[in-house]
Amino acid sequence: MKTLTQKLDLDTFISNFKNFYARDKSIDMMGDINQHFRYIEALSKVEFPPIKEVPNLDDELNKIKKQGVLRLEEIYAFATMIAYFNALKALSLAEPVGKWIEQIDVPDEINDILLYFTDEGNINPEREPELYDIEKALKLNKSELKDKLYRLAHSSTLKEYLVDTQVHYLNGEETLLVRGGFNKVIKASVVGRTSAGFFYILPQSISHLKEKESDLLSRKEEVIYRYCQSFSAIFSKWHLFMRFINREYDRFDHYQARVMFARTYDYQFILPSKRKVVNLSEFCHPAIDNPKPVSINLDKSVMLVTGVNAGGKTMLLKSLLSAVYMSKNLLPFRCNEEKTEVGHFKSIEAVIDDPQSVKNDISTFAGRMVEFAKLFDKENAIVGVDEIELGTDSDEAASLFRVMLDELRKKGITFIVTTHHKRLASLMSADDDVELIAALYDEERRVPTYTFLQGSIGKSYAFETAERYGVPERIVVEAKKVYGEDKENLNELIEKSTTLEREMRLKIAKIDEELKAVERKKEDLENIEERLNEQHRKAIATLENRYNAATKRAQEAMKVKESTEGRRLLNEAHKHKERSKQAKEAQQAEKVELKVGDRVKYRTSKGDLLSIKGKEATIEVDGLKMRVPLSQLRYIGALPKIQKKPKTNVNVEKSGRGSISIKLLGCYADEAIDKLDVFLSDALVSGFSEVEIIHGTGSGILKKVIIDYLKNYPKLQSFHGLKGNLGITIVKL
Repeated sequence: MKTLTQKLDLDTFISNFKNFYARDKSIDMMGDINQHFRYIEALSKVEFPPIKEVPNLDDELNKIKKQGVLRLEEIYAFATMIAYFNALKALSLAEPVGKWIEQIDVPDEINDILLYFTDEGNINPEREPELYDIEKALKLNKSELKDKLYRLAHSSTLKEYLVDTQVHYLNGEETLLVRGGFNKVIKASVVGRTSAGFFYILPQSISHLKEKESDLLSRKEEVIYRYCQSFSAIFSKWHLFMRFINREYDRFDHYQARVMFARTYDYQFILPSKRKVVNLSEFCHPAIDNPKPVSINLDKSVMLVTGVNAGGKTMLLKSLLSAVYMSKNLLPFRCNEEKTEVGHFKSIEAVIDDPQSVKNDISTFAGRMVEFAKLFDKENAIVGVDEIELGTDSDEAASLFRVMLDELRKKGITFIVTTHHKRLASLMSADDDVELIAALYDEERRVPTYTFLQGSIGKSYAFETAERYGVPERIVVEAKKVYGEDKENLNELIEKSTTLEREMRLKIAKIDEELKAVERKKEDLENIEERLNEQHRKAIATLENRYNAATKRAQEAMKVKESTEGRRLLNEAHKHKERSKQAKEAQQAEKVELKVGDRVKYRTSKGDLLSIKGKEATIEVDGLKMRVPLSQLRYIGALPKIQKKPKTNVNVEKSGRGSISIKLLGCYADEAIDKLDVFLSDALVSGFSEVEIIHGTGSGILKKVIIDYLKNYPKLQSFHGLKGNLGITIVKL
């Protein structure tokens, strides 16, 4: 039975992705997908060293748990993981990855083990004198062995029997290649034979060197075994840490593989949303070379796809399910990231292949019923069904599947269904929670377009497809007669309605684009107007400043009796004043006369005009009242008339209890706030401009409560602590 990835044509995609793993594992990640996404997103922002390949170490972890001795290469695999995390610690990684790596605290005993290894995974001879001596002796012995073989290979005694003068390695042994009869001139052991009848020999004259080499290698193995015992004992002591580091390496491997895979193929990550939708924009199925990007919205519980044969209906179904599968496993794919949204579904089911089985005596339709029966145990799933009426009478199947789809939808199951038959589409077309999709066909070129139109039923184009694939035209003509003129007319009507709807949607899309362009131009013009008004306001302010400065200079000149110069400066000042007046008049001429209740704009803020007093006005912006120059307001509209409430007269009398100081020492928070509220009200009525609140220092809780209350008190100008006494706060009313 095919797996889900095989049904969705994702096998090659998954295989390519797994090549980025440091060791083979499934693509599933346990835990919170949102947290995984944050780590992947953070890792995508930085460069990090390539991860080292290591084998699966589950058996080795069990061995050190039982205090067993690991082989050197197994110990080095653990050392490789730890060394990699140490390398990551030296980098500046984006959060939360940086914090995660920083919290991996490697015990000093284990870090010391790393110092004993070379880059090739061997024990460093420089760390162990005995091993150093053994390595040195092995090199000398090897050199002597090679020298003796060279002399034998070039000796006149053996020359007649030598095939060549090279030293041949056979099963790790240095040998000479000779012809038969060699034993007449040299004593040697035969260690191998060629297909041509030649012999690989090991001369007895170098046997003592081979024995010495064997002894040295045995001593080396003993030294290495001692190290393996020592290192394994340390690993056993830190068994829980070793299990932890192995698990964290797998976790990082999941993240880095996804990041490197996305970088290599220019793919995007889509985090599943909480909504049960699949909205794809420019999606490309990874199994297709040079694919035509798909943009489709599935936001209803059933998507019913009809239309042309070989027009991409099945691939559309697979694309939607594949997007859900890849998003669910945080596997990147090609799409428009900003416009793509993929919901979270508990499970994914693909009813795609013909389930007929001779072995199990199951027909196509019976197999479909078996698959549908299993769906009644599912919830919150997304299911793709290809050729839903396959294997039985289409009219009967349409009625059956209509009822089953309605029932399964109640369990939160979303369906993507393809069909060639119109019966099911017509039965479900009136349902608001069913989305009809038509696969489109190019009538002129007589080929599918591999594009789709939402909201329509598509024609199958069976006759046109038959002609395209070589069926004689006369056969097709005869088939059309048998099919019937009425049904053909119905197909033509379906095609015409689809064409008209497609044209209508294109026109609507064009109008929407033009409307957006107009809105953008309107916004640009408003910004330009606002900028010009601001420049105008600044120019007026500059002219007034020049007038004031010129007047001041004229007055100073007149004080020192420079009357001529004073009059000149005064005239210059009046010129600036006249320019300022003209600028203001020019600005006012363009403005609409403002009145209470108008909607106005002050600089970049919009608000309501509450009152006008002389050259100033009071406006309300987002609940905040402001007094601003009337000249700086711009009319943008009138407020709707609101029925006025009956006027209420309120008389406030001074209580005579006003005081400029209040002591709140020892009060509870609620009690202190009640007293403070009465105190401030009395102070305002009494006309005090400044009062003091004595709250003491203590633990600071009472002071914090009072400060929070003062921040929201509406009639305060400011408040501050008394210099030199943190237990008193001064309030200006």
